[in-house]
Amino acid sequence: MKRIIIPAIALFAMASCAQNPFMEEWNTPYGIPPFDQIKICHYMPAVKAGIEQQNAEIQAIIDNPEAPDFENTVAALDRSGKLLAKVEGVLFNVSESDATDAIKKVVEKATPILSDHSSSINMNKDLYERVKAVWEADQSGLTREQQCLLKDCYEGFEKNGIGLDEASQARLREINSELSSLSLSFGNNLLAESNAYKAEIGSSVSNYYDEMATVEDRALREKMFRLYSMRGNNGNANDNKANLLRTMELRIEKAKLLGYDTPAAQILDDKMAHDPQTVDAFLQNIMTAAMDRAKEEIADMQAVMDQDVAAGLLPEGSTIQPWDYMYYAEKVRRARYALDESEAMQYFVMENVRAGIFGNASRLYGLQFEPIEGVALFNPEAEAFKVSDEDGSLIGVIITDYFSRETKRAGAWMSNFGDQYVDVDGNQVRPVIVNICNFNGPCDGHPSLLSIDQVETAFHEFGHALHGLLSQCSYRGVSGTSVKRDFVELPSQINENWAFQKECLATYAFHWQTGEVIPDELVAKIQAAANFNQGFTTGELCAASILDMKWHELSSIEGIDVDSFEAKCCEEMGLVGEIIPRYRSTYFNHIFGGSGYSAGYYSYLWAEVLDKDAFELFKQKGIYDRETAMSFRRNVLEKGSSEEPMTLYRNFRGADPDASALLRARGLR
Repeated sequence: MKRIIIPAIALFAMASCAQNPFMEEWNTPYGIPPFDQIKICHYMPAVKAGIEQQNAEIQAIIDNPEAPDFENTVAALDRSGKLLAKVEGVLFNVSESDATDAIKKVVEKATPILSDHSSSINMNKDLYERVKAVWEADQSGLTREQQCLLKDCYEGFEKNGIGLDEASQARLREINSELSSLSLSFGNNLLAESNAYKAEIGSSVSNYYDEMATVEDRALREKMFRLYSMRGNNGNANDNKANLLRTMELRIEKAKLLGYDTPAAQILDDKMAHDPQTVDAFLQNIMTAAMDRAKEEIADMQAVMDQDVAAGLLPEGSTIQPWDYMYYAEKVRRARYALDESEAMQYFVMENVRAGIFGNASRLYGLQFEPIEGVALFNPEAEAFKVSDEDGSLIGVIITDYFSRETKRAGAWMSNFGDQYVDVDGNQVRPVIVNICNFNGPCDGHPSLLSIDQVETAFHEFGHALHGLLSQCSYRGVSGTSVKRDFVELPSQINENWAFQKECLATYAFHWQTGEVIPDELVAKIQAAANFNQGFTTGELCAASILDMKWHELSSIEGIDVDSFEAKCCEEMGLVGEIIPRYRSTYFNHIFGGSGYSAGYYSYLWAEVLDKDAFELFKQKGIYDRETAMSFRRNVLEKGSSEEPMTLYRNFRGADPDASALLRARGLR
C-alpha cells in the first residue's frame, strides 16, 4: 500500500474544520458569533446540517398525534431552524460586508440549496394542514401577537404556492431557485462594476454625490457621471441587462402561477399600500411637486452657469447637464446660504457622530452603550457595543462597520446576526445587530470626516438598529424589523430628524483639530439649507420608485429593451432630462440584487409620510420629551409586526398620518 504523507498544515486544516463552531453553543459575550473560529470550510456542512435539523423538527410537528394548536404547530414552526438561522446570519452578513472570493463561492453553492429548502417548507401540504386547522379554530384565547404570527404563517403558505398542483409547484421551485441565483449574480456584477469605477476614478462610488458637487473639471464630472450611471450596462462580463430581463421574466411567470396579473400586484397584496394603483397615484403626486421645484432649481443653476460662460470658463450655449446638476446646485447653495460642505465636514468626525447617535438614543429611550473589548469580529474595522436599558438589563449588541473597502458592497444597511425572541424555556434572547456604511476611513493624518449626507445616513441606519434592538416580542417571525416593507423605514427615517437639531449637534459636532463645538452660525446655515435642492433630491428618489413599479407592473417582457424601457418610463413620469433616477435599472440592487425592495422602493417615501407626521408631534411636545419618546418606543420600536402597522402608528400618534406632512417637510408645499 502506498504510504500517504499529509503535510502538517493540511492536518491542522482538517482538524480545524472537523470541529464546527456552528454546531456548538457559542460561549461568547452576549451571543456574538465566534468569528475567529469560523472557517470557510464550516459553512456548507453547517448549512446542510441546519436543513436536516429543521426538516426533522418540521416532521416532528407533522407527526405530533395531538390536535393542532398554536403551541405545537405555529410556535413550534417559529422555533425551528435555530442552527440554520445561526449559519445564515453569519454567512450572508459577512458575504455582503467582506465578500472575498472564497466566501462568494460558498454563497453560490448555498443559495440554491437554501432556496429549495424554503420552497419545501412553503409547499409542505401536511404542515399546511396543521397550520390551517389552527387558523380555522377559535383564536380568542390567543394573544394579539400570536394572532399576527398565525396570520403571517397561514398567509405565507397561501402566497407561496401551497394551492398549486404538483407540476406548478415543481415549476415554482425552479423559478425560486433561479431567481436566487440571478439575484446573487446581479449583486456580484455590481460589486465588480463599482470596483472598476474606483480603479478608474480613484474614489469609491459611495463618494460620488459629494464629489460631483465639488469637482471643478467639467470633463471629469462628465466622465464620472457616465462611469457611474452606466454600471452594469457596458456590454462586458458584468453587464446586468440580460440578468434583470430574465429576473423579470421569472417574476412575471411566478406572479401568474400564483394567480396575479403582474409581480407588483402579487407583491403589494399584503402591504400597507395593497395595490399598484395606490402606489402609482401616491408617487405621481410627489413627482409632480418635485419636478415643479426642479425646474426652478435648473433656472437658478443656469443663471450661475451663464456667468461662467460670460467669464469665458465655458463655451457659448452651455446648458445644465446631469453631470452639472450637483456642482451648480452647490454653487447656488453657497451663494444663498453661505454653506460650505467642506467646512461642515470638519465637525463630523465619525467616532464623534457615532457617540452622538448613541447619546441621542440614550436621551430619548434611556439606553446605555459600552464598548465590548477583546472580542473577535468579522473585520478588524468593525466595533461592538453592549446596549443596556436604564435598569441595567441587556438590550442587545450593536456592531458598527463604517468604512469602505473593495470587498464590501456599496450603500448602507442594517442587519441581524441574531434575532430577538423568547426561547422555549421562557428566556429572553437578545439580538446582535450590525450597521454597515461606506464612509472614507482616516487618511493622511485626518480622522474619518463625514459629509452632511453621511451623517444623516448613519442616523438612518441606527434607526433600523433601534427597531431591532428594542424589540420585545416572543416569536422570531414577528420580532424586530420583520414588518411590512412599507412600514420598515419609519424607525430609520424618523431617527434622521434629530441629526441636525442644535441640541443634538452640541453633543457630537466638534472640530477635529480644535475640539470647538460647531458654531451656531454654521448650525443655522445647515438648517436653513436643509430643504435646498429638493426638486433633485425628491425627484431622483421618486423616479427610482416609479421605475421600480413600472418594471413590476409588466405582464410580459417580450420586445423589452432595457435602455428604451427606462427612457420611456422617465419621459412618462415627467422626469426632467437633467436628472436620472437614483438607481438606474442595471445597478438597482434594491430590486434586482436581493435587497427585498422589488415593487417596494416606494416604501422610503411612503414611510416618510409617517415619519414626518410623527416628528411633528415631537416638535409640539419637545424633541426630547421623554413621554413622547417612550410612547414611540413602546408602540412602534418594541412591537415588530405583533400588530397591524397602522394600528401601531395610531396608538402612538393618536390619529391617522397627515398625507401632506412629507411635502411640507421637504418644502414642496
